[in-house]
Amino acid sequence: MRSGELAPLEQSLGHDFGDKDLLIRALTHASAINGSDAGKSYQRLEFLGDRVLGLVVADILVERFPDAPEGELSRRLARLVSRETCAEVAAAMQLAGYLRVGGRQRARSPVTPGVLADACEAVIGAIYRDGGLAAARRVVERYWLTKIESMSGPLRDAKTALQEWAHTRGADTPIYQEVARSGPDHAPEFEIEVSVGRVAPGRGRGRSKREAEQDAAAAVLRREGVWGEE
Repeated sequence: MRSGELAPLEQSLGHDFGDKDLLIRALTHASAINGSDAGKSYQRLEFLGDRVLGLVVADILVERFPDAPEGELSRRLARLVSRETCAEVAAAMQLAGYLRVGGRQRARSPVTPGVLADACEAVIGAIYRDGGLAAARRVVERYWLTKIESMSGPLRDAKTALQEWAHTRGADTPIYQEVARSGPDHAPEFEIEVSVGRVAPGRGRGRSKREAEQDAAAAVLRREGVWGEE
């Protein structure tokens, strides 16, 4: 990959790299390099980017939600830095077209959600190394601010709420089961069914199993009148 080919991506990111090699490394999957050059893959930058992303998003949350308790901030943070969200942001960045993969990874599927999420964090790590925390924050705000601001109102954990409700009724812990999966490998949709005691099962959908489980739990809570309609 030539550095000149990265100009559209840099424009999309809003960051012009002084060290183009950092960006190239952030886009390089381990499968695309020889074992002796393991340090040239995105793994170390991914490690760094994960921490930078968490710090920046946590700081923004503290600023944007001054009255939110620590527990709510933690749940918001967990969702915003999840692999699912990072994969969504990677798609918005159009990273798939720039990723360097090879061998078995290319044969399987080079743009799985997991690979996209890793690359997203690696790019953030690369921006931090190239331009510092302020540069990384600008890029995070560009792609995450709308997600942060759209999370209005208290963020509720449906799975925890359903488990607590089940236990107050003397029922066992809810059981979640995947009943359907559709869509391509890079953008799957899951359907999950949750069973809790003698209550009729509930179903939910989501772009990850976790999201579908939350949706299924919320469906039962709303149906049983534990939660009101939002």
